[in-house]
Formats: sequence, structure tokens, C-alpha cells
Amino acid sequence: MAEKGIVLSGMRPSGKLHLGNYYGALVNWLRLQDEFRCFYMVADWHALTSDYADTGAVESNVWEMVIDWLSCGLDPAKCVIFRQSWIAEHSELHLLLSMITPVAWLERNPTYKEQMQEIKNKDLSTYGFLGYPVLQTADILLYKASRVPVGEDQLPHLELGREITRRFNHFYGAVFPEPQALLTKSPKVPGVDGRKMSKSYNNAVLLADTKEEVATKVKTMYTDPAKIRVNDKGHPEGCVVFATHKLYTPEWADIEQRCKAGTIGCVACKNRLIETLNEGLEPIRTRRAEWVKKPAAVKEIVRSGTAQARETAQATMRDVRKAIHLEHE
Repeated sequence: MAEKGIVLSGMRPSGKLHLGNYYGALVNWLRLQDEFRCFYMVADWHALTSDYADTGAVESNVWEMVIDWLSCGLDPAKCVIFRQSWIAEHSELHLLLSMITPVAWLERNPTYKEQMQEIKNKDLSTYGFLGYPVLQTADILLYKASRVPVGEDQLPHLELGREITRRFNHFYGAVFPEPQALLTKSPKVPGVDGRKMSKSYNNAVLLADTKEEVATKVKTMYTDPAKIRVNDKGHPEGCVVFATHKLYTPEWADIEQRCKAGTIGCVACKNRLIETLNEGLEPIRTRRAEWVKKPAAVKEIVRSGTAQARETAQATMRDVRKAIHLEHE
């Protein structure tokens, strides 16, 4: 549906996905693939911006992530699934955009400043980490994407990309459309300990977890510390179990009222969540089990999608080189 616009989105390959990834991106991707021409990118070069010192898991992480995409319902007949590092044009456009991007624009990036302060176990004082927004912009512009699905917290990143786009078009002509934010609202999915769900925190419920693994993780979920006995009145708004109930349990509103009234205990509440969460994940598990048996088919989907994406990328770079007055063999 190209007349409705082109969408570009991607994920860094970090292996098997969790509930936060699902609700933060995949649910939206599934809807968008029916409404737009969507390019979904395995952003393996982006994985190197912070994990360059240890790349041993990148390859296996790529395929675990793609299997999860397919298991959740991404359809290669409806969207283009491709791998960033297999398309050299990403690096070429990144290089050209880096020539016109002021360093001050990158240094004011709020995520850059925040992670430089918070992440102490990795050396992020590299050009690649400073310049990753330029690579992000190249990813978007290479497909002349008019829409980029983002949450409100990601708007500053997209605005930086829009600034780079305007600067390029000012110098060389209107080659690229300015990408517009496709604002997405997704429920916050806390980790089992109440922090943001993340594999690095070891607090994530994975889409691929077995029934037993789900049960173990739910039993460790953070609950209201003031609710010690069954008949204690609870505060479900601060409870990880209740936040997950709202995603998976039909009678979550009744559970909320019973918790506040002190007529349901945390053990019973968790047991019900184990049931509904496992019911919700079972279709994904079933499809995943089938895809795991077909690694050649998974790789062919990515190869085919990459070939489609490459055609678009090559056409864009012909326009770029012409605009910049660079001849190409």
C-alpha cells in the first residue's frame, strides 16, 4: 500500500524477545503491515554501537529475534524483513550524511548524554556511539520512509533525523521526504522486579518461555509490600502482577476491586495470572516451535526481504549521488 506511505522500523538483535518488546513494538508492527508498505530491519550494525567489544552472540541473536517476529505474526507477504548489514548502501548514506551533520547536534542528543552518564561498564566514547543517530537517519531515508513509529520518548531522536534531512535537502535539493512521527501508545510492561523489563536486568518474561518458566517468574513478581495477608487491602496500581493482568486477564477489573477490598490474596492473584499469561503466549510458542525446525526457511525470508530492500536502497542512492554530483561506476 505504497500510496499510504512507507514505514521503516527496526530492532537491535539481542536474542529472544520479551513482553516489553512485544507490546512496545511488535503489536504495532502487526497492525501497520496491513496499512502501509513496511520495512522491518534487523539493526545488527546498531548492535555494535555499544557492544562492539563482544560480538560473539550477534549472529545467533539475529535469528532468535527473527524467529520471534515470525512467531508473533509478521508476514513476509505483507512486509519486508531485512538485515541492515547485508545492504552496503546503509553505510554509504551514513557516511554522506555524516559529512553534513554538526557535532553539536549529536552531543545534545538526550539519550547520548544519559547513557554516557549511566553506563559505566562500557566505553561509549566512540565515534560510532556518538554518530548512531546519523546511521538511524540513513536507515530511514534510504527507503524514503514517510512514517516512523515512535513513542513520545523517542521524538527527540526523530527530530534530529528530520533536522539532518532538512539540511541535506537545503544543500542538494528535495531528495528526501521529511519523516513524520507515527506516535504509538503502548502499555508499560514492568519487569518482574518492578523496573523496566530488560534482559540485562534479568527481569524479563520471554515470549519463548515455557509454561514452567512463566510460572516461576510470575511467582517472583513484585507485589504491594503493604499487602501481607489475604484480607489486607491492596494497592494494585503499584503491582507488577496487576499490570500484567491488565494485558492478559479478561476479569482484571474485578481482580482490581477484590484486591482493594482485601478479598483476594497475592498467591491466588499470581496463580490466575499464570493461567492467563500462558494462554496468551501459547499460540506464539506453538508457531515458534515450528519456525525453529525450519532455519533454512527463516534465512530465506530474510535473504528475500533483503533483496527487495536492496533494490529500493540502490534506487535511492542513485538519486543521492546525482544530487551531490558524485559519479558512480
